[in-house]
Amino acid sequence: MNTLRSVKVGETVTVKKLHGEGAIKRRIMDMGITKGTQIYVRKVAPLGDPIEVTVRGYELSIRKADADMIEVAEGGEQA
Repeated sequence: MNTLRSVKVGETVTVKKLHGEGAIKRRIMDMGITKGTQIYVRKVAPLGDPIEVTVRGYELSIRKADADMIEVAEGGEQA
C-alpha cells in the first residue's frame, strides 16, 4: 500500500482511500483530502515531520501519522 508518507518531494499523487476512524478521518476530510483529490508534495521537514503539500490550490502541513492514513496512487492514476 502506497501512502502519502512514502511520496517523494516534487511528486503529484491521487488519493485512493482514507484509512482511520471517526474524528481522525473527519479531520483529514475537512482539510480537503478526499478520494480522487490530487496532492503535490512540496517539502518534507528535516526530521520528516510535518510534510508540506498542496491540495486544491492551498498549502497544507500534515503530520506523518496522518499521512500514513492516506492511501495514494502515483501521478494521474484514477482511484
